[in-house]
Amino acid sequence: MLSSLYIRNFALIRELTVEFSRGLCIITGETGAGKSMLIGALSLVLGERSSSDLVRSGENKAIIEAMLCGPLPERLDTLLEEAGIERTNDTLLRREISVSGQSRCFINDTPCTAGVLKLVGELLIDLHGQHDHQLLLNAASHEGMLDAFSGCASESSAYRDTFSRLSSLFRRKSALALKAVEAREKKEMMEFQFNELNALDLKNGEEEELESEIILLENAETLYGLGSELGNLLYEQDHSAYAALSSARHMLEKLSAIDKRFESRLEDVLSAENMVDDLYRFVNRYTAAVEFNSDRLDTMRTRQHLLQRIRKKYARTLPELISWRDELAAALGIEESIAEENTRIDTEIGSLREKLSAAAASLSKKRKNAAQRLDETLQRELSMLGISSARFKTAFTPDKDPEGDITLDGIHYKALANGHEKIEFLFSANTGEELKPLARSASGGEISRVMLALKSALAESAALPILVFDEIDTGISGTTALAVASSLKRLSRLHQIIAITHLPQIAAMADLHLTISKTIENGRTSAGVLHLDEPGHIRAVAELISGRNISESSLRLAGELIESAKSI
Repeated sequence: MLSSLYIRNFALIRELTVEFSRGLCIITGETGAGKSMLIGALSLVLGERSSSDLVRSGENKAIIEAMLCGPLPERLDTLLEEAGIERTNDTLLRREISVSGQSRCFINDTPCTAGVLKLVGELLIDLHGQHDHQLLLNAASHEGMLDAFSGCASESSAYRDTFSRLSSLFRRKSALALKAVEAREKKEMMEFQFNELNALDLKNGEEEELESEIILLENAETLYGLGSELGNLLYEQDHSAYAALSSARHMLEKLSAIDKRFESRLEDVLSAENMVDDLYRFVNRYTAAVEFNSDRLDTMRTRQHLLQRIRKKYARTLPELISWRDELAAALGIEESIAEENTRIDTEIGSLREKLSAAAASLSKKRKNAAQRLDETLQRELSMLGISSARFKTAFTPDKDPEGDITLDGIHYKALANGHEKIEFLFSANTGEELKPLARSASGGEISRVMLALKSALAESAALPILVFDEIDTGISGTTALAVASSLKRLSRLHQIIAITHLPQIAAMADLHLTISKTIENGRTSAGVLHLDEPGHIRAVAELISGRNISESSLRLAGELIESAKSI
């Protein structure tokens, strides 16, 4: 249950702490006193969108804290664990809104995102605002309400997962089709470019090899002449380096025989002699291999010019041209690969269509079984709420489509995001009137009662321990108001109910009665909350009956309403 709500510097509220209790908590007060501010603060601490306009004028930030205690939904454990938030016996939600527009969220004093705060809030409190009447009039919301009653989360999840995978495959097929069209449009140009590049038989490093070989061929005479001259100098002429070293070796052999200190120098001369011999042999082989080939040189130059031209034409380096050639080859083969992938996708689509059809059938069956129970429950609830002739029916409208992805009993249906049927609530308040969509058949007061009946039906199957109603009494009065009040009282035996009301019949049912008022201090308006004792409770109900001028008769009637509430 919601045990307390702390608010500081929020709108007209300077600072207040509201303590709640189990059962039915009623909030009353004059129009404009700030009742909706209380609900607004609660919605913010449950993760709704914030605004800097909500910070009290002249203050830096607004702070809202909600303390919840008692048994909490099991799903909350998983959510808190995934968010890295410690699970405690009591759960503290906190929201700070700065005047600059920044918002900070905390759960059990651990920072979290507004998204996580909203997910946690949705598991703890069902806040029914005035806009929810319009939500009920929107047929698009009916599917979610039915699913909440039917408890078909696993069937719905299985369908959505398969639908998502199938949709992804269709998107892939569309992308492939566009890719194939693009490839066909560019095919002629790509074939020309590929053939041109492929005919050149380009190789990485070829330019460097060409440059090196051209230099050798262009300088063949110089290489040969210098090589021959070097060979003569080293070995072949009478006074060659090798001959001089041989003479030096003979002298050192004689010297070392006399003085051992020349032995190490003898080894140096022997080493030099071997080096000159090796150098001569290399130069001799090199000179013999020098190629005088003008035809080869012309071929190399032609190839070099060809590579320079193709690089300039496509403004790419040789490695880039080779990569591009390979890309063109892959692109030219794309139609074949697209055909192969399409075949694979079509096979998978066929399998997923069967799976989606089975999931749709399972989901539809569970929804229809639940819809029958919901229709009966709502008719019973609406009768208790004063619409004795009410008829309520959940309509299922499948969308037949010869090319649909769902097939049931040989009939094809269009696959929707969460099933193959559109779901809409139909309603008739009077005997003899045909069932029509809620938006065209229910008055404001009837919509309030349909919503309350729905909440009552959903509350029996929901894990939400707390229900908040902001003016559920819209458009009702008299005996109808008493019926709504009785329904809220019965519902409060299962859940903590917090309700804002203007009706004495509903206020009389309160287990806890809070009244909100505005005061002016030092030229500033502030809203405050007062917990009413039994006499205060009676006077507040009487004021709802007769206005500020409370009479003895209104006090007596208020007492009777409160006393009759004890028997419900």
